[in-house]
Amino acid sequence: MSTAAKRSIVTKTGDTGETGLLYGGRVPKDDPRVEAYGTIDEAVAVMGLARSLSSFQRVKETLLETQKQLFSVAAELAIDVAEYDKFDAHFSRVTPEMVDGLETRIAAIEAEVAMPPTFIVPGASPASGALDMARTVVRRAERRVAALKAAGLVRNGEILRYLNRLSDLVYTLARYENKDTDPEILAGGRA
Repeated sequence: MSTAAKRSIVTKTGDTGETGLLYGGRVPKDDPRVEAYGTIDEAVAVMGLARSLSSFQRVKETLLETQKQLFSVAAELAIDVAEYDKFDAHFSRVTPEMVDGLETRIAAIEAEVAMPPTFIVPGASPASGALDMARTVVRRAERRVAALKAAGLVRNGEILRYLNRLSDLVYTLARYENKDTDPEILAGGRA
């Protein structure tokens, strides 16, 4: 048993509708930064569901690595731009190399699995359905970050590139998840 002091999840500091930013400052819980990093948190959770449902070690490992990276993304969004220099002491910023890593993974999957020529109807399997849900949450996070960037609340443009590639990666993972099953249902055409 751990000898570390137990901490409660209950802090009561958010009872007035405000929350704290990393390295100080309080903002309303509906602040655009909170919306952005909250959406990243949702993406992490849905990726966890997808990971638990996946039958492929490759998908599980890719999702776990991505979930860990998203904690740094969320932290980078949870900071006042005036305090940005403090960030580097504790976290890693989103870098071009991280984006390149996503692109490498996408290319590897595309080399193995043909991508559908049009939109697909999600839900061919529980894991691919969860991955497609994660993809839509990442897309929403991307929209939230685009709004933050337009408002001058994000310094690092790589975050947008990362989220854009991440949604592509999650899409390819969903297709990979179904590679050995019946063909996915293509959207479009007449019902």
